[in-house]
Amino acid sequence: MNSFFAYAPISLAVWDRDLRCLWFNPSVHNQDIYRSGPVVGGHVTDLVDARHPEFVESTMAEVLESGVPLLGHALWPTPRAKRTAHYYWIAIVRLGGPDDRSVGACSLVVQVSGGRESGRMALLSEAESRIGTSLDPMVTSQELAETAVSNVADHVTVDLVDAVTLGKEPLEHLTSTDTSISGFYRGGVASLHGDLRESLWAPGTPVFVPPASPFTSVLSSRTSHFEPVLDTSRGTWLDNDPFRAGIIRRTGMHSLMIVPLQAHGTTLGIAQFWRYENPVPFSRADLVLAEALAARASVSLDNALRYTRERTAALAMQRDLMPHRLSGGSAVEVASRYLPADGGVGGDWVDVIPLSGARVALVVGDVLGHGINAAVTMGRLRAMVRALTKLEVPPDELLALMDELAVDIARDRFDDDSSTSSSMVWATCLYGVYDPSTRRLTMASAGHPPPAIVSPGGAVDFADVPPGAPLGVGMGSFGEAIEVELAEDSVIALYSDGLIETRDRDVDEGLERLRAALACPVPVLDDLCASVVATLVPHGPSDDDIALLLARTNASGD
Repeated sequence: MNSFFAYAPISLAVWDRDLRCLWFNPSVHNQDIYRSGPVVGGHVTDLVDARHPEFVESTMAEVLESGVPLLGHALWPTPRAKRTAHYYWIAIVRLGGPDDRSVGACSLVVQVSGGRESGRMALLSEAESRIGTSLDPMVTSQELAETAVSNVADHVTVDLVDAVTLGKEPLEHLTSTDTSISGFYRGGVASLHGDLRESLWAPGTPVFVPPASPFTSVLSSRTSHFEPVLDTSRGTWLDNDPFRAGIIRRTGMHSLMIVPLQAHGTTLGIAQFWRYENPVPFSRADLVLAEALAARASVSLDNALRYTRERTAALAMQRDLMPHRLSGGSAVEVASRYLPADGGVGGDWVDVIPLSGARVALVVGDVLGHGINAAVTMGRLRAMVRALTKLEVPPDELLALMDELAVDIARDRFDDDSSTSSSMVWATCLYGVYDPSTRRLTMASAGHPPPAIVSPGGAVDFADVPPGAPLGVGMGSFGEAIEVELAEDSVIALYSDGLIETRDRDVDEGLERLRAALACPVPVLDDLCASVVATLVPHGPSDDDIALLLARTNASGD
């Protein structure tokens, strides 16, 4: 048996649960998918020399955990001077002990011969990592175009039909004629020529096509248009498309494929593939490859469009639910900022609510999570705060009532009067009431970061407010509200944790950066608000949205 493995044309390796090699047969020395001189005890990422070693590592770990084998996947060696002419097929199975527990894994690798087919496999493997790196449909469209240029075609365009998610005017609102309709928005374009001389339309602009043309027929039939030898004679659809016909003649475009982009039964747009530098017409094999690339890109495009659609709706809803104008009356001057996160709209909000006796309530809140649900929950909580202020109860009692209502919201989502951690409404909130007649600010917190108080001389301190539990936990305990006396021309800063906490910066560091930013002598309150945001998040928010409210006490409440 050992001699059989020694001369087998395949490589075998056994790995332990930590993905370290326990044994391999001599064939690994003949395959450049492994680094030279593999050793027993080495980790899989140190021994496997593939273009995407993280795939092998994550897949092997998944096989160990689930027991579901990987029965075949193409792997390409790390490119040296040029694209390699062969690839490998890998299979991974879990090795079980007597009690069926996982004790390790076995990998089998076989070399697949090179040639034209291997080049196609290489491109599809490359497309997996190059297309879909962003949730921006324009970026995904461009990635498809750039992946296909030179590999499949000399000029590639990607055109989309969904204008709303691109932030564009609906196509049907654009001017059309009997010979030219606005059929798409250009999503991406790539060419062998950097100046894109073959393209009539830049990314983000509407694309006009004849009503009867291959572009519209692909959209309606949802099948590809294959024209290996482009017919430019009179009597074709080009008669109604003189600008495109002129480019075809000037560049010598001679071969065309148009492939639909579709996912989950919906047509998202089309991808066009043209040849003019390469004299060889497209083949049926080229069409199969283009359709495979389009299919992979369509999944990523669909995800990007769905995300963009939800984000657009959530932003619109949040704008509608957020206060459009904040006023502190005669008690305070106010300024605020809100920045949505890159990863999705969140549930941060600030508010300023007038009370009796010239008093004013200052509020900041942060709903856990992102998306439409977080925006809706934020709107409900903000409305609750405004309603409860009419009761004129102390801040800690108001938060206790808010906690009860948040628990009720979670229960309303289930018929069985129960709630789970995934359905609970989690939110932090700081609620304060400023009375200009006494110059006292009374505050209570439901798990929210402490407010900063800036004295007229520029000293910055953080109020020692008991943090309490977040809203929605149901504990109803927030500690007693505290009072601080403020000098005339003091600034109160309420903010969400997105302003002070990032992946690269902990809370303590963020608080010190906030202290320094607030201490800067900026006389205009709105300018100070902008300066604080620019200092703490110069590149804008990334993981979390940001809310900031500044309130400056007026002289004698006037």
